[in-house]
Amino acid sequence: PGRGLRERGVQFRDTESAATMTEVQSERAYLKQSHIGTAQLKGIFKKRTPGKDGYRYYKNVGLGFKTPREAIEGTYIDKKCPFTGNVSIRGRILQGVVKSTKMNRTIIIRRDYLHFIKKYQRYEKRHKNIAVHLSPCFRCKEGDTVIVGQCRPLSKTVRFNVLKVIPAGSKAVKGFSSY
Repeated sequence: PGRGLRERGVQFRDTESAATMTEVQSERAYLKQSHIGTAQLKGIFKKRTPGKDGYRYYKNVGLGFKTPREAIEGTYIDKKCPFTGNVSIRGRILQGVVKSTKMNRTIIIRRDYLHFIKKYQRYEKRHKNIAVHLSPCFRCKEGDTVIVGQCRPLSKTVRFNVLKVIPAGSKAVKGFSSY
């Protein structure tokens, strides 16, 4: 503790990558992509792809969702991101409206639905709030519509990951928004 990155033995190719490395290291733990070894970061291998120091792991989650450009070319490190981390999307695909973005990398979405009351032969409005992990490759604000996919439990309450953000002003979302 208290020593610089260069004193710890971390090697950089130039001062520009040293600046980006310190921007990425914002947490107390050392952040790295687990799929890329330290030998690749030190420049032993010559394969170059877009991203930090020319090496970045990313994948296609499937199900017709495109990998965002920020996930491919960005410098963020998020082990819970479905595009760059160790999380697979399986199970349900849901859609909801962003209600709160106050947490760090986690948002609350609201899902409205109708529940039928048999006695009165009528419907009543109900809703559920779901905590969802928001990868840094997405920018979203309250009121946006998001498509989320189920994954393994990421924390006590988070079991879903954002796959696509539809801004509030666009007409890309189909279905009834108000009853």
